[in-house]
Amino acid sequence: MEDNAGGRTASALFAGFRALGLFSNDVPHVVRFSALKRRFYVTTCVGKSFHTYDVQKLSLVAVSNSLPQDICCMAADGRLVFAAYGNVFSAFARNKEVVHTFKGHKAEIHLLQPFGDHIISVDTDSILIIWHIYSEEEYLQLTFDKSVFKISAILHPSTYLNKILLGSEQGSLQLWNVKSNKLLYTFPGWKVGVTALQQAPAVDVVAVGLMSGQVVIHNIKFDETLMKFRQDWGPITSISFRTDGHPVMAAGSPCGHIGLWDLEDKKFINQMRNAHSTAIAGLTFLHREPLLITNGADNALRIWIFDGPTGEGRLLRFRMGHSAPLTKIRYYGQNGQQILSASQDGTLQSFSTVHEKFNKSLGHGLINKKRVKRKGLQNAMSVRLPPITKFAAEEARESDWDNIIACHQGKLSCSTWNYQRSTIGTYFLKPKDLKKDDITATALDITSCGNFAVIGLSSGTVDVYNMQSGIHRGSFGGDQAHKGSVRGVAVDGLNQLAITTGSEGLLKFWNFKNKILIHSMSLNSSPNMMLLHRDSGILGLALDDFSISVLDIETRKIVREFSGHQGQINDMAFSPDGRWLISASMDCSVRTWDLPSGCLIDSFLLDSAPLNVTMSPTGDFLATSHVDHLGIYLWSNISLYSVVSLRPLPTDYVPSVVMLPGTCQTQDVELSEETIEQSDEMIEYDSPEQLNEQLVTLSLLPESRWKNLLNLDVIKKKNKPKEPPKVPKSAPFFIPTVPGLVPRYAAPEQNNDPQQSKVVNLGILAQKSDFCLKLEEGLVNNKYEAALNLLKELGPSGIETELRSLSPECGGSVEVMQSFLKMIGTMLDTKRDFELAQAYLALFLKLHLKMLPSEPKLVEEMTKLSSQVEENWVHLQSLFNQSICVLNYIKSALL
Repeated sequence: MEDNAGGRTASALFAGFRALGLFSNDVPHVVRFSALKRRFYVTTCVGKSFHTYDVQKLSLVAVSNSLPQDICCMAADGRLVFAAYGNVFSAFARNKEVVHTFKGHKAEIHLLQPFGDHIISVDTDSILIIWHIYSEEEYLQLTFDKSVFKISAILHPSTYLNKILLGSEQGSLQLWNVKSNKLLYTFPGWKVGVTALQQAPAVDVVAVGLMSGQVVIHNIKFDETLMKFRQDWGPITSISFRTDGHPVMAAGSPCGHIGLWDLEDKKFINQMRNAHSTAIAGLTFLHREPLLITNGADNALRIWIFDGPTGEGRLLRFRMGHSAPLTKIRYYGQNGQQILSASQDGTLQSFSTVHEKFNKSLGHGLINKKRVKRKGLQNAMSVRLPPITKFAAEEARESDWDNIIACHQGKLSCSTWNYQRSTIGTYFLKPKDLKKDDITATALDITSCGNFAVIGLSSGTVDVYNMQSGIHRGSFGGDQAHKGSVRGVAVDGLNQLAITTGSEGLLKFWNFKNKILIHSMSLNSSPNMMLLHRDSGILGLALDDFSISVLDIETRKIVREFSGHQGQINDMAFSPDGRWLISASMDCSVRTWDLPSGCLIDSFLLDSAPLNVTMSPTGDFLATSHVDHLGIYLWSNISLYSVVSLRPLPTDYVPSVVMLPGTCQTQDVELSEETIEQSDEMIEYDSPEQLNEQLVTLSLLPESRWKNLLNLDVIKKKNKPKEPPKVPKSAPFFIPTVPGLVPRYAAPEQNNDPQQSKVVNLGILAQKSDFCLKLEEGLVNNKYEAALNLLKELGPSGIETELRSLSPECGGSVEVMQSFLKMIGTMLDTKRDFELAQAYLALFLKLHLKMLPSEPKLVEEMTKLSSQVEENWVHLQSLFNQSICVLNYIKSALL
């Protein structure tokens, strides 16, 4: 792979940033109390890492570093969080980094129990190991026969020193002293498997949850059953007790219902139906507070408060994502901060890329909202709409009427939704007279003004509806726009043109206002989907032969064709400027095509096939969703904060597999830095000092070094002080120097004669400077680079002094002047430092014009230089005139 593209293995354009919409899975949560901050924190598992939330506001406090595999169980004490993956478990400090890792199990760990300075772990082979946390050493190992006593629950009873209570799938319980390694007592049980153990507020009393749905309140000191409760929703998944003065016990079930029992009256007092849409993974009453925390595999974390007279909990705070894989995602609005997502669970939700508190759910689609309100939530399941397969949204009129339209799986009617009110809308858009029942909506779009919805059906009909009134406003092509199923519809930014495509392989352009066909063209293959970039008028078509065609809707011609995907193209997205087309395919690849050059510039593979891809309107993030994943994954656009090479990838380029980003941002920043380094190495380029010997090349010196050389006398006159400088009374701070080109320190002399002359003796200046010496060397070896470099380092005044000193009157000679002219000739020959040659020559002529004609050698050199300058200037002038002529034509021509 490394030989394919200059050592590049990952994506050069996109770096994993973070995942959105992941809050919980089927691993029970863990509640901790921080004595330092006097706050409760709840930790939930999301795949290979876990989140820690502040219970007070359910704000995300920390995200742990990722583990190699998915977490299968968690536990926590006052200092550390323990997470098991496979047959290994790790201890995390500060909810973030791994500080201890414990290896020794041969089967998967499914139970963890903190025990002071020790931690107890149990695997599926019923091998129990007690570890010392800080030394990571085994303290004790107990092996149980799985056929007789397979451990299913573990508990450390309060005030029972060095003792643990184990529950088994066979129904019996055992009380062990782990310090002396002795079995103290065996409870026969109730002949049903134990699923949960929980310490009651009373000492010696334990609640035992059974597979049969029974909860047994048992005194383990006297082996007496105090009371039994039963629920008919399946095995008990978790148990918790209120400790705020109300003797209430809550038990979770696989159906998502929670049962509440009064322990004083020994009766069932309330039920919380559909607290979660899946099994209750964990439930915990906060200590001395009327708050119940629940989580489940439906990707939801909820806090319920018990403040009503009936004793039923009401929802106080929650963090909720989709409970089933996503079907469609799209950025909403122009600020790039909200992503709309539809899921197979039937909900439409909005996720914020800024903060989780801005997330909101638009709820389930309901067939008859009024009937559900009238009859209550019990009938809500039967009237829910099927999952949304496609949707379109436009924020232009969101405050006036519904601004989202969605088509549902196997349904003809399309539902409208209101983003501002976060609810399903008023209308169900469908044609009135239809003879067949098997027709479904397959494609849709909303105009940029938010007034009209265009819906394509599987029968080939394309209808237009008014979003405000829901009234049908006509159909394209009468009864049928296409002979096959409609695969895509789009409307341009000015509502002038509507474009439709059908499964028969035709692409049609319609007048949006009068619904008349303007143009029809056939495609190479049947289209799978269509996407229009309204600002640029570029239309992307994904075809069934796994190729992509790009059209210009003005000329109605195919301008680019891309091939390379090995599977069905699921989705496409344009960059905001319309330069990139990003495609996601079932071959697990995400490819970026550069439209101006028509080349593939980036490609990377993923573990799971991408179903959707959408680019932020601000261009900062790419969002993807994947098969069997509940989250939305953000990828940062590296080209916004780093130099990226957009070189075309070779035809034999083999992309590498990139890991999906986690919910933490720090690791992804490190990844992006690695990618930046690779891309920088890839585009490293050293520009030569001169691209071609025939090209006129300028120096890199600033204009102040050469532009004002002819006007130095004017500048000096302006800068002349108005009054002479005053002689300081005290001795000077700096050591005095002898005036001259080469600075030398003056010898200290005591001379108090006030009549001393201030005129500088020119004999001191008559010594030859380094520049003069280099010019003399140039006469011998014909090399002038050293002399030119000396001039380049000087300022305007220094250059004038050096050129003035070339004349015989100031210590120079005719030979030195001749050498200087030869140096200028060499510069003009090589065409380097062109502006410096012109400026130095002009100043030289100004200073020595009177004496130049009297020296034959200098006149001869001047004649050569004159022809060189004229030849160069004629060539440049012709190029300038040509460019000016073309510019004037472009300005004045009527295009």
